[in-house]
Amino acid sequence: MAEEFDIEAAEQRLKATKGAKGQGTFTSDLSVREFALLDEIGFSPLGFVMGTSIYHVGLQLARWNVSQELNVLTQAMYSARELAESRMVAEAKELGADGICGVEIQLMMYAWGQEVLEFVATGTAVGHSEHSSAIRRPDGQPFTSDLSAQELYILATKGYTPTAFCLGTCVYHVAHQSAFASLRQMGRNMEMATFTQDVYTARELALSRMQAEAQKSGADGVVGVKTSVSNHIWGEHATEFLSLGTGIRRLSVGPLTPKTSFILNLD
Repeated sequence: MAEEFDIEAAEQRLKATKGAKGQGTFTSDLSVREFALLDEIGFSPLGFVMGTSIYHVGLQLARWNVSQELNVLTQAMYSARELAESRMVAEAKELGADGICGVEIQLMMYAWGQEVLEFVATGTAVGHSEHSSAIRRPDGQPFTSDLSAQELYILATKGYTPTAFCLGTCVYHVAHQSAFASLRQMGRNMEMATFTQDVYTARELALSRMQAEAQKSGADGVVGVKTSVSNHIWGEHATEFLSLGTGIRRLSVGPLTPKTSFILNLD
């Protein structure tokens, strides 16, 4: 129902967008250089696509001196992002896209309440003139990627294509130190072993979940991995550890050959 609702809301805009049938006018967040590079390897922009989800984040209590994953919050952050991304993909499929490049997922907060978050997924839907089926994911779905057009160009000319924009998240409660531990380290240089272990554990959970998403999409590996740490709305000891990257696989048709032999500055 989520995808149907989103497509209905965007119906008029999508009707006026070019899409794979070549009707209407395409929209994109591509620069002129990015547009030219994609054209060199047979890609055409079909339209700017978007998905959004305004999500109420539930409550989860944790003991101040216990380190643990906050599963309710982790699931909320996963579900909201997945809803936004799935609606973006639904718009791309409506345009007949083979993939989406330059995907971004933004998080916004509103005055309605601290527990309300909006996730917005955006990107440019693209189609390939010759190798549509080879460019898509092994399951036939359009690929998603946070790579720029320049990076997509380099990948394609080396014989690779994206599979999916992958993420892994873990909201973790890092236990407070006891008064004795705080006094013991006062004025001394020493590792805070409990904090180190907890942060290590949370990051490993996030990274392993991102890797699992990549494997599910049929990827051979993940490029452009980025990690971030955010406290959002939960206080100083409840923290989200987020890992993002793009899964890639080898193209069955081999490297894509640019139309011309000159080299553009890819910086």
